[in-house]
Amino acid sequence: MTTVIFRRFIPIFPLLTAMLGGSPSNALANPDAARPWQMGLQPAASPTMERIHDLHDILLWMCVLITLFVLALLLYCVWRFSERNNPTPSATSHNTPLEIIWTVVPVMILAFIAVPSFKLLYFADRAREADMTLKITGHQWYWSYQYPDHGEFEYDSYLVAEEDLKPGQPRLLQVDNPVVLPVDTSVRLLMTSADVIHDWGMPNFGVKLDAVPGRTNETWVRATREGTFYGMCSELCGVNHGFMPITVHVVSKEAFEAWTERAAEQFEANGGAIDETPRIAEVVERLNAAADAASGPNKQDRRRGEQTVSRGTSG
Repeated sequence: MTTVIFRRFIPIFPLLTAMLGGSPSNALANPDAARPWQMGLQPAASPTMERIHDLHDILLWMCVLITLFVLALLLYCVWRFSERNNPTPSATSHNTPLEIIWTVVPVMILAFIAVPSFKLLYFADRAREADMTLKITGHQWYWSYQYPDHGEFEYDSYLVAEEDLKPGQPRLLQVDNPVVLPVDTSVRLLMTSADVIHDWGMPNFGVKLDAVPGRTNETWVRATREGTFYGMCSELCGVNHGFMPITVHVVSKEAFEAWTERAAEQFEANGGAIDETPRIAEVVERLNAAADAASGPNKQDRRRGEQTVSRGTSG
């Protein structure tokens, strides 16, 4: 009997952990990625997502207040108009003031919601003064990316099979050639499709836009911090719809420029094709090494000291 009860309550524990602010043991190490049993939206990493968070909080509290009001009204009606308290039911069929109230009040609530909603829609629509452009093309079942402002190189991005994953890489979210974007840069996103309707969805950025064949849709993003972010195709596009994820690396502007230069050179050297994009981790490591060498031995010693302190603290 004890075993049966324990098995019934096992699924509750991850939910309680998430509600208390913790994370399950199998959660991803990346704090920006979705976690099992997560409640609420993923952390914002763009101005659009920050506004979505604000609107979500407003709507959440409005829903809570309306739900509590309706619940209280129902409980009052159950008590007030019960057979004991109201043995002779009223024959009233219309109440003009009451009908006006329950028509006008919802309209006012919807109008109150419409104002920030329309502002958010216009804000997320497109970049008025974009610093760069990224073209996204959906295929069955992978993504293609092109950088028109950086040599017009392009490449395909496929899901990494589970047996090829490295430690720390999330299943069904890791790709072989991720998107690389610079931090604090307004990026125009142009989306289209080569076959059926796809949808480029990136929760941390507040981006979710259809890629439609024969049409180019536009939106924008401005990443506010560096990191690795994950998304997926959010439109039912066929049998492998669940196997075309999105991985975006947001890096410093210096690292992005170095990465695009190497990618453009590789694109030209391979006759207009890139099988594997430059590893952004290697680019960042080379930039750090070059910066240390240019700063002389003092900075190198200081960096080694910081690494020693960090290792000692983590231990």
